[in-house]
Amino acid sequence: MKKVLIVDDQLGIRMLLTELLKKDGYETQQAANGREALALLGKESFHLILLDMKIPGMNGIEILREIRQRLPSIQVMMMTAYGELEMMEEARNLGVLHYFAKPFDVEEIRHEVNKVLRDVV
Repeated sequence: MKKVLIVDDQLGIRMLLTELLKKDGYETQQAANGREALALLGKESFHLILLDMKIPGMNGIEILREIRQRLPSIQVMMMTAYGELEMMEEARNLGVLHYFAKPFDVEEIRHEVNKVLRDVV
């Protein structure tokens, strides 16, 4: 079963994405902050990470840099309610596949996640 890590400080977003992805047959884990996400990445394997850009403590770019050091080839998509061009450009340079603007369209997320994970072994 393909596994997705959802990293967002908002419980409602994590729950929504968990339900959405479970309906499509994916196993999910959740992290409310960067420390939790990195701890999970140290214990488990994931095929995709859905990462929020703005998280208290360690922001999405800082988390992404750490992920790239540990797991350079893992697929990452970012979610943001903010339009910080500089942060989005840096994320793109760090290999982010896709961005979702909050509030996001759940069908767009389903489509993009399915597209990426369909080809992952």
